[in-house]
Amino acid sequence: MLRKILSVSGFTLLSRVSGFARDIVLAAVLGAGPLMDAFSVALRLPNHFRAIFGEGAFNQAYIPAFARIREKSGAAAAQHFSDRVFTLNLIVQLVILGLALPFMPELVRLLAPGFVGDPQRFDLAVALTRITFPYLLFITLVTLLSANLNAVDRFAAAAAAPILLNVSLIGALAVAFLFPSAAHAAAWGVAAAGVLEWLLLWLAARREGVSAVLTRPRLDGEVKRFLKALGPAVIGSAGVQIAIFADTIIASLLPAGAYAALYYAERLYQLPIGVIAIGVGTVLLPTMSRAIAAGDEAKADKAQNRAIALTIFAAAPFAAAFIAIPELIVAALFERGRFDAAASQASGAVLFAYAIGLPAIVLIRSQVSSFQARGDTTTPMIVSLAAIAANVGLKLLLWRDLGAPGLALATAAGAWINVGALFVLALRRDWTRPDRKLPGLILIVTAAAACAGIAARLLALPLQTALAGFAFEPKLLALGVLSLLAAALYAVLALGGLKLTGLLRLLR
Repeated sequence: MLRKILSVSGFTLLSRVSGFARDIVLAAVLGAGPLMDAFSVALRLPNHFRAIFGEGAFNQAYIPAFARIREKSGAAAAQHFSDRVFTLNLIVQLVILGLALPFMPELVRLLAPGFVGDPQRFDLAVALTRITFPYLLFITLVTLLSANLNAVDRFAAAAAAPILLNVSLIGALAVAFLFPSAAHAAAWGVAAAGVLEWLLLWLAARREGVSAVLTRPRLDGEVKRFLKALGPAVIGSAGVQIAIFADTIIASLLPAGAYAALYYAERLYQLPIGVIAIGVGTVLLPTMSRAIAAGDEAKADKAQNRAIALTIFAAAPFAAAFIAIPELIVAALFERGRFDAAASQASGAVLFAYAIGLPAIVLIRSQVSSFQARGDTTTPMIVSLAAIAANVGLKLLLWRDLGAPGLALATAAGAWINVGALFVLALRRDWTRPDRKLPGLILIVTAAAACAGIAARLLALPLQTALAGFAFEPKLLALGVLSLLAAALYAVLALGGLKLTGLLRLLR
């Protein structure tokens, strides 16, 4: 299991590193003003729909069904099921695309009402979103092919595909002079990435014999069962997107730059989510699904406990860093070109607020697997909607006084409500059996991360002062040195403590 997680996380890490390169270029070229605000909306809108109808809901319902059919009825039956779902998915996405393009001004008005009073920014957001929206069609097809590959323990291609988005965006920005604006170039980079990602996954799936083809869209028993599970999953995913919609809507009412602060901070805190939570969740769900389908509950419990331990161990230093030195992290990575010190402070404050909820956010995927692996998508839906209701309520209370950081703080609170409720419900149903040594691991890891964070906070200013004379990127150099020192301290304290207490086995 660890090898598979490392495979997914390794490619995801490459994706995030290339994503940082992309965001550095975006920050330098678009800055944190109106151009970036308009592009953020154009990128968010197809991603909202992708998260609702794509990997969020789709994987929850599809992977357990595909694994069950393949386990009980064989590869041919699973392929037949995949072909029919692929055809239905394509029809739905073509309908959504056909409706969205002519009504794009209304969609942007709904998503960013604060832009209406700024015709230039509103018109640009509409034009850019028309360019980026077809990305949704291709990325939902990528999602199905990724699910097929994951179900047969092939994770690399799906994990590597997002790298193409980053490469495509950087390439487009490199020739921005060919477009009406740099924002137009970035939008076309997104559209091209959808085609490239689909080609990569189609080739990988065909090589493994799990690609999908068009067939008669007949609703047989297995497809109906899948759609029955998909419904609650879509509602649950839509609930999550309601919170993100709320961020987008409220941010449009804040002063210019609020979108950019949320975007850059979100990109940073998405690093541990992508590398750790998604990597673990991608491997854990099919592993638990197969074990439960074979009647081996003990194997499913062992896989989940190991996934939780690995998630906590890997995520703790990120949370500590984002809380201890958020402004230095943002400034070192993005403060150049049109991205100034004020933008670093704004994004750093948002990153600090996000970090409060990071431990909960990275654990949600592991907790949801208790239900999804057993075919229950309704309970996570209800829990998600309750958490989102609290999240949105807090956003409405906090945004006027705290601005963009208030939106992030509400997101953090919603994540803790979500993961806490999932854990309690799974425990009551005996669908999760935490290892009795997990609390000890959590205590040791938390203490080690706190010590590393405090050390980073104390050393940050002296180190920046000492390196200020360097001509090339002194803040980035200071962050690099500080990260190495803090990471070494965390590793010594955490691994040493776990070894002394005999808890290191939980990570193996």
